[in-house]
Amino acid sequence: MAHCVRVLHGQGGRTRIALVEIQKRCFSVSPLTAAAAQVAMSKFDKSPLPYEKLSKTLEVVKKRLGRDMTLSEKVLYSHLDNPKEQEIERGTSYLRLRPDRVAMQDATAQMAMLQFISSGLPTVAVPSTIHCDHLIEAQIGGDKDLARAKDINKEVYKFLETAGAKYGVGFWKPGSGIIHQIILENYAFPGLLMIGTDSHTPNGGGLGGLCIGVGGADAVDVMADIPWELKCPKVIGVKLTGKLKGWTSPKDVILKVAGILTVKGGTGAIVEYHGPGVDSISCTGMATICNMGAEIGATTSVFPFNDRMAAYLKSTGRHDIANAANTYKNLLTPDPKAPYDQLIEIDLSTLEPHVNGPFTPDLANPISKLGEAAKKHDWPVDIRVGLIGSCTNSSYEDMGRCASIVKEALGHGVKSKIPFNVTPGSEQVRATIERDGIAQTLREFGGTVLANACGPCIGQWDRKDVKKGEKNTIVTSYNRNFTGRNDANPATHCFVTSPELVTALSLAGRLDFNPVTDELTGKDGKKFKLSDPFADELPAKGFDPGQDTYEHPPADGSKVKVDVAPTSDRLQLLEPFDKWNGKDLTDLTILIKVKGKCTTDHISAAGPWLKYRGHLDNISNNMFITATNAENGELNKVKNQVSGEWGPVPATARAYKAKGVSWCVVGDENYGEGSSREHAALEPRHLGGRAIIVKSFARIHETNLKKQGLLPLTFANASDYDKIQPTDKISLLGLKDLAPGKQVDCEIKHKDGKTERIKLNHSLNEQQISWFKAGSALNRMKEIASGK
Repeated sequence: MAHCVRVLHGQGGRTRIALVEIQKRCFSVSPLTAAAAQVAMSKFDKSPLPYEKLSKTLEVVKKRLGRDMTLSEKVLYSHLDNPKEQEIERGTSYLRLRPDRVAMQDATAQMAMLQFISSGLPTVAVPSTIHCDHLIEAQIGGDKDLARAKDINKEVYKFLETAGAKYGVGFWKPGSGIIHQIILENYAFPGLLMIGTDSHTPNGGGLGGLCIGVGGADAVDVMADIPWELKCPKVIGVKLTGKLKGWTSPKDVILKVAGILTVKGGTGAIVEYHGPGVDSISCTGMATICNMGAEIGATTSVFPFNDRMAAYLKSTGRHDIANAANTYKNLLTPDPKAPYDQLIEIDLSTLEPHVNGPFTPDLANPISKLGEAAKKHDWPVDIRVGLIGSCTNSSYEDMGRCASIVKEALGHGVKSKIPFNVTPGSEQVRATIERDGIAQTLREFGGTVLANACGPCIGQWDRKDVKKGEKNTIVTSYNRNFTGRNDANPATHCFVTSPELVTALSLAGRLDFNPVTDELTGKDGKKFKLSDPFADELPAKGFDPGQDTYEHPPADGSKVKVDVAPTSDRLQLLEPFDKWNGKDLTDLTILIKVKGKCTTDHISAAGPWLKYRGHLDNISNNMFITATNAENGELNKVKNQVSGEWGPVPATARAYKAKGVSWCVVGDENYGEGSSREHAALEPRHLGGRAIIVKSFARIHETNLKKQGLLPLTFANASDYDKIQPTDKISLLGLKDLAPGKQVDCEIKHKDGKTERIKLNHSLNEQQISWFKAGSALNRMKEIASGK
């Protein structure tokens, strides 16, 4: 070492090349590697990029596996807590992981922070952030809606702000933008492993990270420095060839994949895009594709690191991260013979623009066949509202491509025939499109620029143009279109597509217009055909950051006071759930037998209910109010099996709880798909539920149920769903011997006194069984902390 110091001293006047050679000889570390180790994960963090550590872990795992690896495996397994001993078997083993960071949106952060407060820990163990984006209702326009939201939600915002300051969590104020865009612009990087309390967290896969949606209890684990558990996912490869062109956009890739895999085809798997076609997609376009991967049930989605990602990193002020990623490209790309469990191939050159819906995001309609399908199925052909933006499609490129369509239309003297709403994804995007004239162009088209927030995409829309129950059509560039999601009207037919097609369809005002082939009529009466949309991928003048909306936590937040008023109807401190009493669950009453699709929206509605996300008892009044009761085909009307009276689901559950009657729910396929909201698990637990028995679960919801001490069970024989009647009593037997992989005996007692037995499956491992016995994962955490 002394020799190295002398040499370095003596070479002071020589060139950088000489210094590089000296460093290589003396330290056996390349200068690029050394430089990468000093690069922070973000401008807000002190923690360095973890590439060196990840590479060392990957070496251990790769030696054990002895084969080529997918990108998903490289990133995931390099974050293993114990790479030398961790069992690794796709679809079977449970991985114990160490994520790099946690992100929470304001609707789910309330419950996550309330749970973290309950843990008694002084500060979070990993970089974490809160993003205020869900509580802003679209009414008039951006500024006025934001001001109104700040006033209405001041109690919640103050709680989140002070909780963040006290426990070391960064706070993005209302108006900052949508969580996923803020993450992409500031925190995502190739090779990142992040969990976020929102189902569209996979948006970060557009920058080569594994970003996974979870419930708040999972976030608490990671913030508490507990290894995060995930069932080892399978890997679905999507090989892209050709190039995007014309009206086909990145959104059409995921709309096509959704049509192939359906809403449950990605469950338990990571979707990994690769192939030569990847390079024809912008970084933000890749994010769009990964974002909507949530709609096929995928654990997450990811793209390999490439020049498009590097360009985006540099454009958002992260040159050092782009350079570091280039140094570790082997970690951030799949091996040549990477093994996929399923392989899909899509030729981008022949891919047609799609419009998916209504009522489900996997009903794929090529634009050339949409009009025909609408007439066949009696979908309203006249469009009432067009909406672009959201976390899925609100990039500078998206807005620019829409503006190119609008400019051409305005040149012919025509504007949107219908109301046209624009949601910028972030303050940075809003400020940049304002500076570059894009926002004004969209206003001249007839557009209303809304606040930088989720807005109508999640039901935060004070819609006035139709009455509830009125059949109508809207087209959006959003990601989800379940019944009643956007406007609480079950008769609204929502179609999801690219922002470019939303803009074109808004010009025509009809579903049967195809901009690829059809003409419009200008103000002068002459026919014209729209040109292919185009725009700069990134702003030539760079991004305008707009207003500073970030609040960094203080170095010491121990003296910060976090108040939750006992009289508040928005916030409520949590009481621990009761422990399992060690006995079988016998004669459970069936609260509701759900028929058909039951998303987390059906279990815990959003929209106006979002304001109660921090108050478990109040929000429980929305439990199952939009789920279809198999007994009568109605919504929010079930029979109280004790009194014989019919009433709302939440009120019936409360009546059971008051009388000490434990209950269960029976459901259909892919139960709990959609949002990551853990309230869909917390509410049944709070109101006395003990088990959820279904044909199959969506991943996040199944985990959320486990975390809250409920038993998530599936029929060993799916047809046994039909054996159960709403008037039956259910007994779950042999629970003292509950073990991983061991079926649960279920006795069905019919109203006539006859009984029959069926088998139920579960995916609980030993740790998750301990959550059930303790009453919840949080209860178990406290037991461990107290030495039990």
